[in-house]
Amino acid sequence: MNDLQRGYGAATTARTGAGAIDEGLRQYMLGVYNYMALGVAGTGIVSLFVASQPALVGAIGGTPLIWVLFAGLLGLGWFAPRVMFNGSKGMAHAMFWIYAGLWGLLIAPMLYSFQAAGASVDIYRAFFITAGLFAGISLWGYTTKRDISGWGGFLAMASIGLLIAIIVNVFIGSTLMSLITSSLVVLVFTAVTAWETQTIKSMYVEGGAANDRAAIFGAFALYGSFVTLFIHILNILGIMRSD
Repeated sequence: MNDLQRGYGAATTARTGAGAIDEGLRQYMLGVYNYMALGVAGTGIVSLFVASQPALVGAIGGTPLIWVLFAGLLGLGWFAPRVMFNGSKGMAHAMFWIYAGLWGLLIAPMLYSFQAAGASVDIYRAFFITAGLFAGISLWGYTTKRDISGWGGFLAMASIGLLIAIIVNVFIGSTLMSLITSSLVVLVFTAVTAWETQTIKSMYVEGGAANDRAAIFGAFALYGSFVTLFIHILNILGIMRSD
């Protein structure tokens, strides 16, 4: 075999390998998004069902139970990723669905208040705005050549600061502060979505046995960002409607 033939063979092998990686990565990311979408749908079913039952809403909203659920959600957000990578696949899936169910219970009183105020259209508007924003920024995070891994530290600190501000405002009850914090949450979690997407993409290993676990974790992370964006976009729409 001459040098030209060897060069052609090497180039063909490289293209074939790259094609296999691209297809594998595409299937991996598609699995992430599909599972995330199922989680969002599950949360929607739970929240809309509870919101249609005033007795259930009354048992959650404005009672200590909502703080128990909130604490459980925060604890699961910290604990679940460790289970997803170190526990069984069954436990990983269970963590995801428990997380989605808790979000559904927490969102229900908010949806009920919008329905009671005759503002159900804002719920659908917030969902479609969130879906469009999420799709656009996640696509950018997937396709950009820029390394945004350095954003993680800043985004974590910003998220903690906003969480504290939101909890404080629960007791203060300032509409202006609520609008400001929700606007900042949307900005921060837009960036978080891009960062998470690139991070999840970088976790893919061609033929790697850990890809299934990474896909579950990816769905878990992106799901959390989607729901957070939805809640705060809905809150902004509600404040704008009341002014």
